[in-house]
Amino acid sequence: MGPARSSRYEAAVRSARESYAALPLDAPVRLAKKTSNLFRPRADTGTTGLDLSALQGVFELDDEAGQARVGGLTTYERLVDELLPHGYVPLVVPQLRTITIGGAVSGLGIEASSFRSGLPHESVLEMDVLTPDGEVVTVTRDGEHADLFRMLPNSYGSLGYVLGLVIELERTSPYVVLEHLRFSDLDAVGAAIGEVMGTGARPGAHGGAPVDFLDGVVFGPTEAYLTLGRWSDSTQGMIPSDPTGPVPFYRSLQHRRRDVLTAHDFLWRWDTDWFWCSRAFGAQQPLARRLWPRRWLRSDVYWRAMAFEQRHRWVDSYRQRRGHPPQERVVQDVEVPLGRTADFLRWFLREVPIEPVWLCPVRLRTTTPAPDGGPPWPLYPMRVGHDYVNVGFWSAVDVPPGGARGDTNRAIEEEVHALGGHKSLYSESFFDEATFAARYGGAAYHPVKQRYDPRGRLPTLYDKAVRAR
Repeated sequence: MGPARSSRYEAAVRSARESYAALPLDAPVRLAKKTSNLFRPRADTGTTGLDLSALQGVFELDDEAGQARVGGLTTYERLVDELLPHGYVPLVVPQLRTITIGGAVSGLGIEASSFRSGLPHESVLEMDVLTPDGEVVTVTRDGEHADLFRMLPNSYGSLGYVLGLVIELERTSPYVVLEHLRFSDLDAVGAAIGEVMGTGARPGAHGGAPVDFLDGVVFGPTEAYLTLGRWSDSTQGMIPSDPTGPVPFYRSLQHRRRDVLTAHDFLWRWDTDWFWCSRAFGAQQPLARRLWPRRWLRSDVYWRAMAFEQRHRWVDSYRQRRGHPPQERVVQDVEVPLGRTADFLRWFLREVPIEPVWLCPVRLRTTTPAPDGGPPWPLYPMRVGHDYVNVGFWSAVDVPPGGARGDTNRAIEEEVHALGGHKSLYSESFFDEATFAARYGGAAYHPVKQRYDPRGRLPTLYDKAVRAR
């Protein structure tokens, strides 16, 4: 299926198997990666990591079919750099440059195209997976390993490692034209999202005009914006904006009704300021922004600075000396049914002192439920034909007197569940094991885990997501 397997690709797969075979059997398995987009604390094992570095880049491009064979450790930044000159991008390009396609398929990946193109794993036609016993199996939707194909999304490496994938691609245009709609009522935001998502097989229209991209930002209960984007062959008389310029992209929503970005800048508009988290590093101060090298306005730079602080705890020590209360990190993405999104936002804005928050509507591209009528991707509990909104919030809150770290995250977990939604697992989670199994496909997961990892070589999903192993 898909583009042919080149000798270079086959050699890269062999190198991955050899690297895995060389790892000590009694040591934890970790990927040897320079970057990460996880927000779960993990102890340093001190052992050599699994080297998948040969599995990077586009190995083959089938221009006629609009498909590519790519390495699982390829960052989306590299995918865009290699595919965009050919007029292609993946159907969903997650917001941060250093997310790898293998990470997005086995974890979280979402963007403003998700209201029509779903999630990254839904455009995968075939995968080569390194299983916990060291074998490489080719998995497809309907093949011998269809159970593994369905279970890999949201498994976070607990069932094996994605070495290579055949993915569908989307044709691009040079520019993306944007329209920013302002709302003073959260229910009206939900209604507008519903209008754009529509009910047809190919959603994407507003006021009779096509919509290719849809997301939004909520600054407060009476100030929210939806951004409607569409591919364009021209700038339509506007000068393209620069997200690395003096005004961060999220602030531009408050001042511009229409805008245009190059396709490249549009794809990385959120990466430049890590959405808005760069403000914690002073990168949005006018003087600092003038002096800050533009090549350093990117999420992995901020992530390394944050990781350095977490190792040394200088800010925590300073706050303690100044008599400030301890803080709890609240870095989460949750998916709430569209009809309950306004309810969740009202609760969140009232109970959790974090703003702004990101909105990203999403509908599964897959149209066939699982054989038992449940979610087609058991570990990603979204249902066919249902509309959701991903709500993202990334900051910290003070721990109140008598409270404990984790209380706010637990409250969010329960509110999301009460509204029929779920949270992603890239950050800290606080479920007990039985609750986790009930909410994240435990009954379907355990037989597949037993089939492909009978000796327990890799941690379980609960070990990874909650116990941070």
